[in-house]
Amino acid sequence: MQKTLIITVLVLACTCAALAQQAKRPNIIFLLTDDHRWDALGAMGNKIIQTPHLDALAKRGILFRNAHVTTAICMVSRASLLSGQYMSRHGINDFNTDFKPEALARTYPALLKRAGYKIGFIGKFGIGVKNQPDTLFDYWAARKEGQPPYELVNQSGHIIHHTDSVGKDITQFLDRFANQETPFCLSVSFKAPHELDGNPPQYPVQERFKSLYEHVKIPDPLTAAPQYWDSLPAFFRTDQNIGRDRWKPLLSTPELRQQTTRDYYRLITGVDEVVGKMVAQLKNLQIDQNTVIIFMGDNGFSLGEHGLEGKWFGFEESIRVPLIISGGALPKSLQNRSSNQLALNIDIAPTILSFAGIAAAPAIQGYDLLAVEQKKLPARKDFFYEHTYLGSPRLPKVEGVVSGHWKYMLYTEHGYEELYNNAKDPYETVNLAKRPSAKSTLKKLRKRYEELKKEVK
Repeated sequence: MQKTLIITVLVLACTCAALAQQAKRPNIIFLLTDDHRWDALGAMGNKIIQTPHLDALAKRGILFRNAHVTTAICMVSRASLLSGQYMSRHGINDFNTDFKPEALARTYPALLKRAGYKIGFIGKFGIGVKNQPDTLFDYWAARKEGQPPYELVNQSGHIIHHTDSVGKDITQFLDRFANQETPFCLSVSFKAPHELDGNPPQYPVQERFKSLYEHVKIPDPLTAAPQYWDSLPAFFRTDQNIGRDRWKPLLSTPELRQQTTRDYYRLITGVDEVVGKMVAQLKNLQIDQNTVIIFMGDNGFSLGEHGLEGKWFGFEESIRVPLIISGGALPKSLQNRSSNQLALNIDIAPTILSFAGIAAAPAIQGYDLLAVEQKKLPARKDFFYEHTYLGSPRLPKVEGVVSGHWKYMLYTEHGYEELYNNAKDPYETVNLAKRPSAKSTLKKLRKRYEELKKEVK
């Protein structure tokens, strides 16, 4: 009898210890915006846009000032975010291909679920259409379509903006899964500030934000001047180029640039409002100190730079994004920090897994961003950029190398090279590829390009 009692006590003690250990694992919220360029954030130095809640997250956490994506288009970047892999490895390069079952099982939500997390997804999934993995998640609030509309009809028959709908779903998820025995990971994907595709494309803004920025003068980008478009090669400089095609109705005059940029900013301010309400709810539920919040853009966006609208290409406006890691569960030593490390979208999955105490699988090509901040890993010096969807003339294929100071891009269908010294020429106004003075640098980056192209597969 005594022996049985001792065994029972030991079992209960082990169970309690396991539950206590599990409770220590943080809740994780990953927030993703669509087409959100790096400088469309107050914390990144933008004096016009109003993003007070995101700015507060940045102040309380780590603001990554040098974050990029490895491919600047939504479905590829989202697959990289979930898998921690370059496109060359995960192989998703169109709007219809989805994760194979074995690949889906290696994404960060699936690995967290296997480790005992409750997982949720809200918003635009953006990978495949027909076979989106709704049954994997404990909570799923995403329409099974490539691009959801901005105006949705709710269960009461009323129209609700997509951003506001996402906010309501976040509230519902947190009310349901907060303060349970198991931690949660919620992945949220806003449609904003992506344009509403159409002819012409539009930026549907919530009524309450329509007058915001109305009397603010937004300066034209330096490279919006015609000579920068005119300096591009003939195969690129065509009206069939999607970036130029979409530029015409939205950014081709100073007046259009004002209107489009204001609407773009308004949609981001709408996202910021949702983030503020979410943070307040976390505090009300008393789980804010055990929650990590990660915020990122899926790719950047050109608002007239180089005579373009959109992403795709290797320019800074296209490939550079905002990134914040914050929340009460972030180690105190890493709070209120600004980081210049070269962070990538492929780093999100291993960073999230690290928070949960899960080792990254060998197939994952990114790494834990916090380990670099804590000097447990060396910072990367460069990365491979690739965009091979569609091809010329609509989207000329481009690959290259991005380092801390230099950028080398090769339009693979045409053998055309670009070389920019981003340290001295941050707006990429002068292509140095044919300059004798840059011959040595060009040779080194060509070699590095070939090395990285093999490594990413």
